[in-house]
Amino acid sequence: MPHKLYKQLLENNKKWVAEKLSDDPEYFTRLANGQKPPLLWIGCADSRVPANQIVGAEPGEVFVHRNIANMVIHSDMNMLSVLDYAVNVLKIQHIIVCGHYGCGGIQAAMGNSSFGIIDNWISHIKDVYRFHRSELDAIEDEKERFDKFVEYNVKEQVFGLARTSIVQNAWKNNQDLIVHGWVYSVGNGVVKDMEVNISSNEQLEETFQLNL
Repeated sequence: MPHKLYKQLLENNKKWVAEKLSDDPEYFTRLANGQKPPLLWIGCADSRVPANQIVGAEPGEVFVHRNIANMVIHSDMNMLSVLDYAVNVLKIQHIIVCGHYGCGGIQAAMGNSSFGIIDNWISHIKDVYRFHRSELDAIEDEKERFDKFVEYNVKEQVFGLARTSIVQNAWKNNQDLIVHGWVYSVGNGVVKDMEVNISSNEQLEETFQLNL
């Protein structure tokens, strides 16, 4: 016998479909014809941070990749495959890296507890702390330090995206593409623009400017 929650999910789907068709009989027909989203969202897997709802977008308007702590790891073939498809096939114009205050992955990276296999992932987050240790260690208030770590992590992932050959090749081909960094507050629903917006590899240190 299916669990009550599982059955409720199926019922919710039927209700949602009926509501959409009631408002627009061609809604799903249009979606079935393909997607052309202008935006790639790289966010945290946290269930409280739903990409579409945060920006008021409908299905088909946001291409989404999510992982623990919205990381951009250059050996992550999942992330790279999503990025390549979004940039080179969908021709998206904006990439938003969105972190959030209260992120469990960031919090885990601030301590020494072991959580199993995820320790290997958290190690990449710890690198961000290492890069900004002097600034973070100077913050006495633990919550303030936690929030600042979240913000530093977003900025580092934005620069990490800009350093990929996928993004730099798009710029070389004069593709209109901008990478942005946001932090979302679960407590009030408001997005904070970190004002880190990269639209050219000329904004990177010379070492990271690829000669493609």
